[in-house]
Amino acid sequence: MKNNTKRIVNSGVVAAVYVVLCILFQPISFGPVQFRIAEAFTVLPFLDAAFIPGLYIGVLLANIIGGLGAWDIWLGSFFTLIAAYLTWKMPNKWLAPLPSVLVNAFGVSAYVSVLYEVPYWISVLWIGIGQAVVTYLIGIPILILFKKHYKPS
Repeated sequence: MKNNTKRIVNSGVVAAVYVVLCILFQPISFGPVQFRIAEAFTVLPFLDAAFIPGLYIGVLLANIIGGLGAWDIWLGSFFTLIAAYLTWKMPNKWLAPLPSVLVNAFGVSAYVSVLYEVPYWISVLWIGIGQAVVTYLIGIPILILFKKHYKPS
């Protein structure tokens, strides 16, 4: 039971840090061009499925605060849930960011392009680039750090 409590707490901490990072970096976390620094944590399900609900809750809360409305709150959070599950199934750490990059680029762009009246494929490009930059340049080092210090049960 102690290990499950630890996993829940760790997942909760990731959710909280995700929200705080979105608030601190709000100008670049929402919109047609996004470099959401908090998305670096989307690689963590590669280590442990316990991070999946934490990411989902973190995105849900951040998107409530973010101001893009119901589309972002429900769909953005759902896309994170899908990407987090797929990340958990990735065969190696170098592929761990890929689900988040692809699901967000193609999924989130479906409503962001409409909300900001930007062509869909331009939105796919910008969200995909932002996601790739954050998840590979910040997420992979976080993943390596967590792998050294985090012991899933």
